[in-house]
Amino acid sequence: MEPTQSALAVLVPEAEPAVAELRQRLDRSAPRGVPAHVTVLFPFLPPNELTAQVQAGIRHVVAGVPRFFLTLDRVCWFGERVVWLSPSPDEPFRELTHRLAGRFPRAQPYGGQFTDVVPHLTIGHDHPLPVLTAAAAEVEKRLPIHAWVSTVHLLVSRPDSSWTTLTDFPLG
Repeated sequence: MEPTQSALAVLVPEAEPAVAELRQRLDRSAPRGVPAHVTVLFPFLPPNELTAQVQAGIRHVVAGVPRFFLTLDRVCWFGERVVWLSPSPDEPFRELTHRLAGRFPRAQPYGGQFTDVVPHLTIGHDHPLPVLTAAAAEVEKRLPIHAWVSTVHLLVSRPDSSWTTLTDFPLG
């Protein structure tokens, strides 16, 4: 089966003990194989366009951003529909998104839907508010979460909606 979509993301395995079970129930990407992550650029290019030249361009851009230490220490909300963890610092994520969207102008964050792209690690979305509020309270007890960020992953989805890592790119 040929992949159908792609995304660039920073995976945060250190967050899995705090969010994995909740994400399986409350974030539709988790059951499809997407681990805890902070999205850098989605949607990215169609998978059939992920040539060696495109991947070299990604590698060059990503290498221009230094590795960094990340703390997830705050539960936040987009309205009452999405509960998420706030990464600190968020500037490296913004820089990666800005640089990659500049290098690949056809791939604008979230299809250009938002003027300000807020880096975040989704816990859950589109569930009743009491369910999301309970999830937020549960995760809050497990904070802070610390992680070393050294890699951006190129993820691809398949027609069955599952996602897998195609390759990864080291930060500088």
